[in-house]
Amino acid sequence: MIGLRKLTSVLAFPLVLSGCVTSAEYSSKEAGFASVADKTAIATAKQTVWIQNQVQARAVAAEVKNLLARRKILDIETAVQIALLNNKGLQAAYADLGDIAADAWQSTMFINPTVSVGTTGIGTPGLEAFKTIEGMITTNILALATRNRDVAIADTRFRQAQLTAAVKTLQVAADTRRAWIGAVAAWENVGQLQRAQATADAASELAEKLGETGAMTKGAQAREHVFVAELAGETAKARLAARLAKEELTRLMGLWGSDLDYQVPNSLPPLPQSIVKRDTIEAEALRNRIDLQVAKLELEATAKSYGLTEATRYVTDLEILTGFETEREIEDEEKTTRTTGQVELEFAIPIFDTGKARIRKAELAYMRAANQLAEKAVNVRSEARSAYEAYRSNYDIARHYRNNVVPLRTKVEEESLLTYNGMITNTFELLTDTRDKINSILLSVNAKRDFWLAEANLAPAICGGATNASAETEVAAASGSSGGGH
Repeated sequence: MIGLRKLTSVLAFPLVLSGCVTSAEYSSKEAGFASVADKTAIATAKQTVWIQNQVQARAVAAEVKNLLARRKILDIETAVQIALLNNKGLQAAYADLGDIAADAWQSTMFINPTVSVGTTGIGTPGLEAFKTIEGMITTNILALATRNRDVAIADTRFRQAQLTAAVKTLQVAADTRRAWIGAVAAWENVGQLQRAQATADAASELAEKLGETGAMTKGAQAREHVFVAELAGETAKARLAARLAKEELTRLMGLWGSDLDYQVPNSLPPLPQSIVKRDTIEAEALRNRIDLQVAKLELEATAKSYGLTEATRYVTDLEILTGFETEREIEDEEKTTRTTGQVELEFAIPIFDTGKARIRKAELAYMRAANQLAEKAVNVRSEARSAYEAYRSNYDIARHYRNNVVPLRTKVEEESLLTYNGMITNTFELLTDTRDKINSILLSVNAKRDFWLAEANLAPAICGGATNASAETEVAAASGSSGGGH
């Protein structure tokens, strides 16, 4: 019993030292999510949430249904808000943040000591002549010596994870905007094609009647009929493209089941009166791009790791072993107890591995991170310039179609109608001019779509998120009926 009491007292001291020095931000269930929500709210003016229990999940589901029910036809801002609340991939990104926060929390704790207890004895059963109780506690000194640096590196990784979650949030918001624009433009194209289809059907019927009277050759009739058939095929393709574009929007909003009956408008908003001047867009991007801040933190973490590698270059595994040994002897019915303390220091001798290879790898890792940061800065400036150039140029192109091409085609059609009424031109010339006008309107719709996509790319170019035009998938001459949403 004497040995066991002393063993308990020896164990107590290291366990007190190993008590957790926790960070409230790391250990909280929110795990720094408030910073993510604040950063993304500035860029998107929308709310995002991290769902971690059934109560929160039900509350978010109710809010999504409320947003869908509030508007019969879904506008772009509501679509973005639904995506930020309901996108499951976004929730997975927030779980990654919590995982890294747990790692940072773990780094603030001392390493648990290793305890070993043993006993040896000799003698006959029931009569103990000699017994030894041994206890040993092993503590990693190197881990204690480098603990502050480990915590600093973990904290840098945690801040990096916060920014990464913010980038993911901005990307979902930007992708949703582009998907909404693509879906609406696709349905607008379908409407224009259906109007062209009505004109073509009229021409085909007229050609058939003229053929019956012998006023039109079979070859001319066939040309009108094949145009109708081809246009029907193009309209079907456009309708399919519009449905698929809407499905992309549905996926981003995380909708399924009874929520799939939402509708989007049949046409994009008109062009604004003027565009926003962004003469300092490069400086704004360098100051606000969250992915650039992530790269800076990567360099910071690598630099701290490099310092840690320098510190542990020669001693990579240093442990101190403390303990005691208690011996009890019984001789001539007299008990003798003797306790001896023990301290051992255990470490690897760097005879063969002097740590030069680890130092070299650390230096290369730092240089790689530094060059990646420099490349990111160059790319950010270029992406900002490209985004604004696309925004400004697409606005000019869309205005050109709206103000020049479509009015001229309309004028041609009106003049053709006048000459037709005056029996100067025939029916087919009038129908041809009408079809040409429809084609010009389709080009105008696509130009307007490209402008709104370019406008949607401005925010990601300045704040972060996907800035490429991959979402600007060609919406082949598309879209649905002229009345009601889809």
